[in-house]
Amino acid sequence: MQTRTLGRDGLTVSALGLGCMGMTSAYGAADEGEAVATIHRVIDLGVTFLDTAEAYGPFENEKLVGRAIRGKRDRVVVATKFGWKIDPKQGQYLVGVDSRPENVKAVAEASLERLGIDHIDLFYQHRVDPAVPIEDTVGAMADLVKAGKVRCLGLSEAGAKTIRRAHKVHPIAALQSEYSIWERNVEPDILPTLRELGIGFVPFSPLGRGFLTGTAKRAEAYAETDYRRNEPRLAGENYDANMRIVEAVKAIAAEKGATPGQIALAWLLAQAPDIVPIPGTKRRAYLEENAGAASIVLSPQDLDQIAKAAPPGATAGPRYTERSMKFIDR
Repeated sequence: MQTRTLGRDGLTVSALGLGCMGMTSAYGAADEGEAVATIHRVIDLGVTFLDTAEAYGPFENEKLVGRAIRGKRDRVVVATKFGWKIDPKQGQYLVGVDSRPENVKAVAEASLERLGIDHIDLFYQHRVDPAVPIEDTVGAMADLVKAGKVRCLGLSEAGAKTIRRAHKVHPIAALQSEYSIWERNVEPDILPTLRELGIGFVPFSPLGRGFLTGTAKRAEAYAETDYRRNEPRLAGENYDANMRIVEAVKAIAAEKGATPGQIALAWLLAQAPDIVPIPGTKRRAYLEENAGAASIVLSPQDLDQIAKAAPPGATAGPRYTERSMKFIDR
C-alpha cells in the first residue's frame, strides 16, 4: 500500500485508511470477532490508518479498536475524535456538542484508556462547538501535544474561517469531512484553504454510505437501528434520481475490470496527493476490494465522464437530516 502525508508536520499514513464506525452497530448488528479479524487483516494488507471516535458506540468502538491493535500498536496510526455531548441513557445519545477545554482533556484521557495506548496519533474535534471559541479548544488540544498525549491535531466538518483560526493557534494536520463523487461541498472553499495552509484531507463516507458501490438499498429497507434508515439520499425519489450516478460509475468499472466501489475510491485518490479516504467496512470480504482501489489509475476521459454524470450539486437530497445538518460548520 502506498503512503501519503497529512499536514506539513508529516503524519505518514497509508493512501487508504479504515473507518471503524460501522463495527459497533451503526450499520446493523455488531460482530466483534469479525470486526477484530477485519482490523488484523487490514493491517496485514498495509493499511495503517485507523479511524474511530468516542461517539461511536458510544465508547465501544474505541474499546474494540484497542483490543484489536493490542500487540500491533507499532504498525498503526490511530485517529480518534472528541466533541459530542454524549448521554447514553437517551435514545438520541448525541445530545449536543462540548468542546470546552476541560472536556477536551478529559476525553483524551478516557480515549487513551479505552484504546490502551500512550498517545493518540491524530486527535480531531468531531464537530465545531459554537459556544466555545475555536482558539480555546485548539489551545487545549495543543496542551495535549506538549504533554506527549497527542501527536497531531485535526478538525472535522469545520468551515474555512474556523480552519484558519484554528491553524493560527497550532498547526492542523488534517481536516475530516464527507467527500465523494456524490458529495462535493468542500470543493469551493474548504479544499483551497487546506492547500494554502498545508493541511491534509481525510474524506469519510467515500462510498456514499454504500450507495456508490451499487449495493445500497432504499432507506426504508434498512432496520430501525441502521444509520442508513435516516439517510435522505437513499429515500424515495432521491434514491431513484441518484441511481444515474451509480450507473456512470458502473460503466467505468466495467471498462476497467474493477468494482464501482473501487472506481469511487480511485476517483478520490486522483483528486490530489494529500487526500486519504477512509472507507468503512466491518467484514474482511470487502477489504481487499477497497485496498485494490489504490492501484487503479483513472484517465482524464474517465474523470470527465464522472464529472458529467455527477457535477457538484447534482445529487438529489441533503446529505444529513435537518437536525444533523445543524452541526456542520459552514
